[in-house]
Amino acid sequence: MKLDTFLNPATQLSQIAETARAAEEIGFHTIWVAETQHNPFLPCTLIAEHTQRVEIGTAIAVSFARSPAVMAHTAWDLAELSGGRFILGLGTQVKAHIVRRFGMQWPESPVGKQREQIGGIRAFWDTWQNNAKLNQRGQYYKLTLSSPFFTPARIEHPEIPIYIAGVNTGLARLAGETANGFHVHPFHSTRYLKEVMLPAIQAGAEAQARTLADVDMAVNAFTITNESERAFARQQLSFYASTPSYRSVMRLHGWEEEAEKLSEMASRQQWAEMIDLITDEMLAEFATIADTADLAAALKERYAGIANRITVYVPFVPGERDDFWKQVVAGFQD
Repeated sequence: MKLDTFLNPATQLSQIAETARAAEEIGFHTIWVAETQHNPFLPCTLIAEHTQRVEIGTAIAVSFARSPAVMAHTAWDLAELSGGRFILGLGTQVKAHIVRRFGMQWPESPVGKQREQIGGIRAFWDTWQNNAKLNQRGQYYKLTLSSPFFTPARIEHPEIPIYIAGVNTGLARLAGETANGFHVHPFHSTRYLKEVMLPAIQAGAEAQARTLADVDMAVNAFTITNESERAFARQQLSFYASTPSYRSVMRLHGWEEEAEKLSEMASRQQWAEMIDLITDEMLAEFATIADTADLAAALKERYAGIANRITVYVPFVPGERDDFWKQVVAGFQD
């Protein structure tokens, strides 16, 4: 089981080189970059330039805001620059953001569109590396033009992993069908993963003569080692549980009524009051609670048989809690 980390969403490009070098020195396996306050690909360029060992990936880049060609080119260049250390992590985002933040159309079938995007990206890579004819046709994309002027050179590591993310079963099944990995949303319980997500991934895999072993499970995990982290987890969980698209998680545990109340409170922007609905029982389901010295062991026990990769849902910042991170990393290396 690998221990990964992610950049603080507020990290400026001018701070990336220092942060990346420090994360590699601490011993993390992968540095993930999210698409929140900044473009997720630009930091990956700097991480690749200023590190030697650590893997680099997006968790996630919003795929519905981009074309397959744009994503294929960006990933191709990052794979070349990093010497094959780049992972293309994609997520659909939710309808409101695609329509109102990115100004794009929401597809009739989000799963169908993401399937076509992945197929299109890989079709470009096959054309560039193997001179295969580009002829990718579907409901959302018709990709048939690839002239020499727009074709990049072959690279040493053309097998670029694609991870996708999701909370519900449609995208989980798609991960089983075609992805190299699945980013597990931090809003989950191990019960939800075992009873809902893993069976969906397995069903998708079996439909394409694959197995669960073909899909890396990258889990973003809430952890609580002190009261500050407890308050943070409660606040974040109240926000995620208010999202209608994520209601299936709460429903499994019999907390749909609480989820509906949280949605109503969020619509009234009662953010401070929402945390009161997140009980200690919910925290125990959604977070790993342990002392720092025992956290690595607790995470490995909790996600045994589920995850290949763990990311603690606390961003890495150089000089902040370095002793904590070294202790957790050491626990994963035992």
